[in-house]
Amino acid sequence: MSIVGGPATEGRSGGADGPSPGGRRVTRRSRAVHRVLAAAARRGTAVEKEILGLADLVDPGDVCLDVGAEFGLYTHVLADLVGPGGAVHAFEPQRGAHRALRLGVRAAGLTWVHLHRVALGAVPGTAELSVPRRRGLPVHGRAFLTAGACDDGPNREFPRQRLETVAVETLDTAVADLVPGRLALVKADVEGAEGALLDGGAATLADHRPHLLLEIEDRHTRKYGVGADALFARLTGELGYRAHTWSAGWRPVTGIVDTERNYLFSP
Repeated sequence: MSIVGGPATEGRSGGADGPSPGGRRVTRRSRAVHRVLAAAARRGTAVEKEILGLADLVDPGDVCLDVGAEFGLYTHVLADLVGPGGAVHAFEPQRGAHRALRLGVRAAGLTWVHLHRVALGAVPGTAELSVPRRRGLPVHGRAFLTAGACDDGPNREFPRQRLETVAVETLDTAVADLVPGRLALVKADVEGAEGALLDGGAATLADHRPHLLLEIEDRHTRKYGVGADALFARLTGELGYRAHTWSAGWRPVTGIVDTERNYLFSP
C-alpha cells in the first residue's frame, strides 16, 4: 500500500523567481527554530548534541527521513537545512506524539515537511506499539513495536503500558513511494528495532547509500534478540558503512562506545 500521508500543509514556499515574502517569513522562522534547538544542544539539555552535526550531512534540496520523529526536534532542524527545495518525511506512529508533531510543523509553516503516521519495520502490515505510562502520562520516547520483541526490555521499569495498533511499512516501500531522486539521510530512533528497519531497507541501502543516524543501545536491541555490537558489526561489515560519533565534529569509532547512544554510519 502507498504510505503517502500528504504534506503538513498544502503547497510550497517560493518559486522560479525566488522566495515570496511569505516564503521568506517561513524560512526565517525555520532558521530561528534551528538556532534555538542548536543552542539547547550545546548546553547539553534535552536536545541531542548530534543535531549540531546534521549540516555536515545534508545540503539544500536534499531529501531526508526522520523515523521515530516523536515531537520533531530532528525534523525541524533537517527542514531548515534542506529548505523549501528539499523534503523531510517524518514517521511517527503514536497518536499523541504525531498530533504534537503535526501542530509544530504547521505552526512553523514547513510545507516541505511531510508527516506519516506509520512505523517502519521488516515487513508491511500492522503491529502493536507499546507505549509505557508513568504517573498516568505516556512516555512517548520509549514506545516500541512488540513484533519480534521477546520481552519489554528496559521498559519493565514502567508500571503500565498502552498498546496501539499501528500500520507498518518498510523503508524500501517508503523510499519507492516518496523519494523520486536520491535519499541523503535516514535518522532513526526506534527503540531497539534498528535491525528490522535495516531488514526492510536492503534496496534503499544498496541503491541510495544514505547516511544513517541511528540510536543503538544494547538495553533496547537485546529485547529483539540482537546485541548492539552485532548490529554495529552488520552495519560496518556486511553493509560497508563507516561509523562515527559526534564530539565537536564527527569522529570515527570502531565499535560501540559506552558513553554514546547515537551513531552516524556513512557510506
